[in-house]
Amino acid sequence: MTRIGLTLVTLCVVVSGAVSAGETWDAFWKDMTPDVHGYYEARAGYRLQNDLYEKDMSLMEARTQIDLQSLPQWGTITVKGDAYGDGVTERGEFDLREANVLITPQDFLDIKVGRQILTWGKGDLLFINDMFPKDWQSFFIGRDTEYLKAPSDAVKFGVFSDAANLEVVYTPQFDPDRYITGERLSYWNGVQQQVAGLNAVTITKEPEGWFQEDEVAARLYQSFGGYEAALYGYWGYWKSPGGYNAVRTRGLFPSLDVYGASLEGPMAKGIFTAEIGYYDSKEDRNGTNGLVNNSEMRYLVGYKQELARDFTAGVQYYVEHMLDHQEYLAGLGAGNKAKDEFRHLVSLRLTRLLMNQNMTCSLFTYYSPTDEDAYFRPNIRLKLNDRTAVEVGGNVFVGQADHTFFGQFEDNSNAYTSVRYSF
Repeated sequence: MTRIGLTLVTLCVVVSGAVSAGETWDAFWKDMTPDVHGYYEARAGYRLQNDLYEKDMSLMEARTQIDLQSLPQWGTITVKGDAYGDGVTERGEFDLREANVLITPQDFLDIKVGRQILTWGKGDLLFINDMFPKDWQSFFIGRDTEYLKAPSDAVKFGVFSDAANLEVVYTPQFDPDRYITGERLSYWNGVQQQVAGLNAVTITKEPEGWFQEDEVAARLYQSFGGYEAALYGYWGYWKSPGGYNAVRTRGLFPSLDVYGASLEGPMAKGIFTAEIGYYDSKEDRNGTNGLVNNSEMRYLVGYKQELARDFTAGVQYYVEHMLDHQEYLAGLGAGNKAKDEFRHLVSLRLTRLLMNQNMTCSLFTYYSPTDEDAYFRPNIRLKLNDRTAVEVGGNVFVGQADHTFFGQFEDNSNAYTSVRYSF
């Protein structure tokens, strides 16, 4: 072969390689190009009565959510975040809701790494074995219900087989609830033995660094005959403050293990659910430490059914049983309000779809016959078109005593409205 021929062959190989590399690069970026979704929303809420410790404005924000998802051949990449201006705190905020990668290295194995929203259990707005963080502040001031679930920074493994399926979640740094602190909602302050708010903002111990206070949660589940049964385990900490330091100046998150089970399936014309959980408060197993939550048993049964076309009802009965109650009373201290050994709670959800299912009218009610308090969540949402929706709703608390769970929030009762444009 002549020198000219060799030169031409070499040039062809180089050009061919460059074209191939260019095509591979273009294909890579095409796979990585995300689908973009999200919404713009304005939402406002005001208290229905005066609260001595909080602003009359309960909610005032303009929010933009951007949801990005890429689907390369090897997995899924998700990034979702909210930027909003908060008129109550007078600050701009950014909340990274999700930032994770999901891969399936084997047909029987999924791995998701990063910030993610996690949920387990069978309760409807009642949680026993779902030990992932909740945002109670958002829930009670009138943000969309999706914001009740706070994100976790975790690794989730899913192993699937014909015999059973297993999910394991490892959180390298403790993710607490976004709990009530007094900054937006007044609450019962156990130290002062009165309702407090901005005058007594809760101070808690900061979580330790990565891998020092970690959490593990596991769920083993399988379906049979239309039913799904599951076993749960959690090894971590109380998600909201479950104790105080010795001088009662700082809230703590004591060690907690949870073991439970659930069952869900058809019954008559509806769906039956049952769930149970044992809360092992490891730092107060005998109930004698008045500064740490006692161990508990928690129970839930529920049933939901479509009563008529586009009209659904669901009812739940929930019980919290404090163990070692006599020891709790002995260590409570004079003048402190005591909790009952049993706390019973009934919930009712009514949902009606109207206007060709473009309008959703719902009412969720909690009522505790032992605490003699209740919480009502009325809501109406109307889709004006495929992109625009308006909403009105409320959070109404009533109670006979200030120290019960819903009774403490009575002055936080509020009404809210919103308009959302999705893209």
